[in-house]
Amino acid sequence: MAKMMDPRFKQSRRLGLNVCGHPKAMKRAHKGTARSDKKLTEYGKQLLEKQRLRAYYGVLEKQFVNLFKEAKKSKEQTGPALVQFLERRLDNLVYRMGFASSIRQARQMVTHGHVTVNGGKVNIPSYRCNAGDEIALSPRGRKAELFKENFETNFVTSYPYISKDKDFKATLVTLPNREDIPVEIEDQLIVEFYSKNM
Repeated sequence: MAKMMDPRFKQSRRLGLNVCGHPKAMKRAHKGTARSDKKLTEYGKQLLEKQRLRAYYGVLEKQFVNLFKEAKKSKEQTGPALVQFLERRLDNLVYRMGFASSIRQARQMVTHGHVTVNGGKVNIPSYRCNAGDEIALSPRGRKAELFKENFETNFVTSYPYISKDKDFKATLVTLPNREDIPVEIEDQLIVEFYSKNM
């Protein structure tokens, strides 16, 4: 029960978003308890969307601001570009590919050297993958039953930009399109928030 009510779980309930990877997290967000259910000003809505996106990917404010600045300079629209940059983080892709049961577990796997990118060890969770990159469990990672079990049980979950191989490998086939990324966030509100506050 203590684990169920840890700060990460409470954050899920407060933001009305499943940021802890627990299937029951959203069931706790009853009507009227999440911030998104309360009346908010325009600024409040923008701030909430920014907090929700940050919490979903588990990035620090400084990292988030740097990504926003980079997205603003890109040729694509700022909002979708920001979400795409976050989606291409190595820790997130390890989670999406089914090696881990949550983004936090994926980040720990990467930091501890259980993951390889194109055959080389990468232990930086914020490493940005490109189309064609192959992500796999390292020889040490393949010895951990938990990671192998995660991958085998999550084999049915599929995303159009990810191709899975049964040999504990997966490939980022193409750069993800915004409509394919399963994050329900109003990107434009985040762009408006930073446009006023930077």
